Amino acid sequence: MSLLQSNLPVDTLNQAQQQAIELATQHENLNLLQLLMKGGWIMIPILLLFFLGLVIFIERYITIRNASKADGGLMAQIKSNVLSGKLDSAIAVCRSSNSALARMLQKGLTRVGRPIKDIEAAIENAGKLEVSRLEKNINILGIIAGIAPMLGFVGTIFGVIQIFRDVEIAGGIDIGSVSGGLYVKMIASASGLTIGILAYIGYHILNMMVERLILKMETEAVEFIDLLDEPGV
Repeated sequence: MSLLQSNLPVDTLNQAQQQAIELATQHENLNLLQLLMKGGWIMIPILLLFFLGLVIFIERYITIRNASKADGGLMAQIKSNVLSGKLDSAIAVCRSSNSALARMLQKGLTRVGRPIKDIEAAIENAGKLEVSRLEKNINILGIIAGIAPMLGFVGTIFGVIQIFRDVEIAGGIDIGSVSGGLYVKMIASASGLTIGILAYIGYHILNMMVERLILKMETEAVEFIDLLDEPGV
């Protein structure tokens, strides 16, 4: 009986220690959102930039991919109709395709009968218009890539200023509070750099997609002009 009574305080102490360890673990194992919010008010514009960049990238990616879809047999159908003198049928083929390349070639078909230079100018202008539509808002990703890291650094600097102000008010340096506060403020810099890198990658991915489409459109435009130069057209 006396042995059981002597073990009670030890069991109680072990239970208290276990609870303390669990509380400390819960405090350290913050979820991502809680960790980001510890970066301070500057995290709000940084997160807004992230969502803006994400929306722009997804929307532009889908648009450019749809515009880049191969029009199976488009050029062959146009060539067949043009050589047969069926310009209306060739224009109808372009309208049914409704892609960037088809709209550009349609503009050239409506100019058939005029000098080749006029047709080339019409195709070139239509191509520039299509490219400008595809590049819409892509530059915003480049802006985000530059602004997000700077916002992160600004948040960290303000945080460090606040830490040293608290040290001055306290009249002494507490290494624990300084290091803990500094790690929290570095969250802003890490978030800004991460979002900036992602925006930079997205910006160049979209630009490469547009450049590939431009090359394809230029190739088809040259083939179309060569078609018009054939005898009997």
